[in-house]
Amino acid sequence: MELRQLEYFVAVAEERSFTRAAERVHISQSGVSAQIRQLERELGAELFDRSARAATLTAAGKAALEHARAALAAAAAVGQAVGEVTALIRGHLTVGMVIGCTITPLFDALAAFHAAHPGVQITLLEDSSDRLVERVRAGTLDLALVGTTTTTPDGLQATTITSERLVAAVPPGHPLAARDRVTLRDLDGNPIVCMPPGTGLRTVFDEACAAQRVRPAIALQASAPDAIADLAARGLGVAILGQSMAQRYRDRLAALIIDDAEAPALLALVSRNTGSPAVREALRCCHRAFSAQSRDREAR
Repeated sequence: MELRQLEYFVAVAEERSFTRAAERVHISQSGVSAQIRQLERELGAELFDRSARAATLTAAGKAALEHARAALAAAAAVGQAVGEVTALIRGHLTVGMVIGCTITPLFDALAAFHAAHPGVQITLLEDSSDRLVERVRAGTLDLALVGTTTTTPDGLQATTITSERLVAAVPPGHPLAARDRVTLRDLDGNPIVCMPPGTGLRTVFDEACAAQRVRPAIALQASAPDAIADLAARGLGVAILGQSMAQRYRDRLAALIIDDAEAPALLALVSRNTGSPAVREALRCCHRAFSAQSRDREAR
């Protein structure tokens, strides 16, 4: 029995798919399947029910899962302990980023981390905020930059990067363009262009609408702020954005504060308290990069 076999087993169990597990561990699906089969032969029991579309654990698989996780955690702890003593950070850092993110300080932080610790392999992936939070909680991501409605998601550590109000953005000539502020009911009858469910900005908008008993007409959805702004600028709907996002498009869109959407949209770095020196150092690099961005804004 090898640690890599346990890693593949845990990946398939958590992803419920041999294909997604193969993408996660960066080998072919056939390679994952072969290693799982070998592990099953050594254990004398099948770990997965392969008859359904999703890979589901058998009773034996369920019994083995937590022990496999514990074995992997123990192996990682050995490397961490040596790293603490020798002051060397090695291994693998997996970072998540909310879809459509264009927050360059995160990239600056990763570059600084890589320059200081070239022995650490960095993986960066995009997903919805909801899925990123769950993956950090499950331990398949080390840290993630997510949009959220709560200061600290349950069971995680979090540092708020930005906190801002929602705005409705419209092009010149739109009936609302002459106003500075609107309510959610003012948007009735207008098609809405916004981010998809699972993103922090959309969650804030949906919760505000529910509180006001407003049912918005969601016409178009896009993951990238640039796409949302382009659609709104062409008259296809009212864009729902954060204040700082909307500022980037002030040459073609007027940003109106939504008075009754008072809860802010938060952008936060989330992580688990794992004790990993690589994660601690990555978070320090992130904090420095985002603090530098804040200082630059204040100096302007």
